[in-house]
Amino acid sequence: MAGNGALNGAVIAVAGAGGPAGRAALLRLAEAGATVVGADNDPERLAEAVDAARYASGGATVTGEPVDLLDLQSTRDWADHIEKDFGRIDGLVHLVGGWRGSETFIKTSLDDWDFLELLLIRTVQHTSLAFYEALQRSDRGRYVLISAAGATNPTAGNASYAAAKAAAEAWTLALADAFRKAGGAEDLTSAAAILVVKALVHDAMRADRPNAKFAGFTDVKDLADAVVGVWDKPAADVNGNRLWLTEKP
Repeated sequence: MAGNGALNGAVIAVAGAGGPAGRAALLRLAEAGATVVGADNDPERLAEAVDAARYASGGATVTGEPVDLLDLQSTRDWADHIEKDFGRIDGLVHLVGGWRGSETFIKTSLDDWDFLELLLIRTVQHTSLAFYEALQRSDRGRYVLISAAGATNPTAGNASYAAAKAAAEAWTLALADAFRKAGGAEDLTSAAAILVVKALVHDAMRADRPNAKFAGFTDVKDLADAVVGVWDKPAADVNGNRLWLTEKP
């Protein structure tokens, strides 16, 4: 299976690769033929995800390493040595997540904002700055941000989370504009796109809550399919676009 898919020859980095969505993305990208390089701040979780994807995909090239994405130089070093090791970078999938909320708006803790600003915004800033030049050099470069419907329809108890997601989206749209200006209307090959979900669900969540309906949630396997699908479309069709995987609010 490996090496014969739609992404044969592509080299794709996955930030936040150790979580359930990261595990699904590693496997699906490998099945599509890509060389996949994961990063996570939890070495043990990352190693398990890499091993699982490598085994399930039939021996595809899937590697991983702990990277401090809150440090810009560490993130730049990661991008540099991926390109040195594999000769190119065709994608960065941003799956670094986190959530904190409150019962009401007035009970919002700004400590939650400090936490979410680092995880949801700073990591986007660092990965986009570190990977921009390599993605621009690619003939099919893609930066893929996973966002939430709450960014455009925030609720009272989710002020910090929604604001952080909205900021991450704005940063990614600025990256898309940079790709547009660098590539021009006729020669655009690289793109930044946003996949929007309500929330994510995976098998362990269903096992823990067998009676829950998870209405409107996106399964991590479906998200992984959508990530691969970003490469199926021309850059101009996805650059600067929000691609909705749930109902628009």
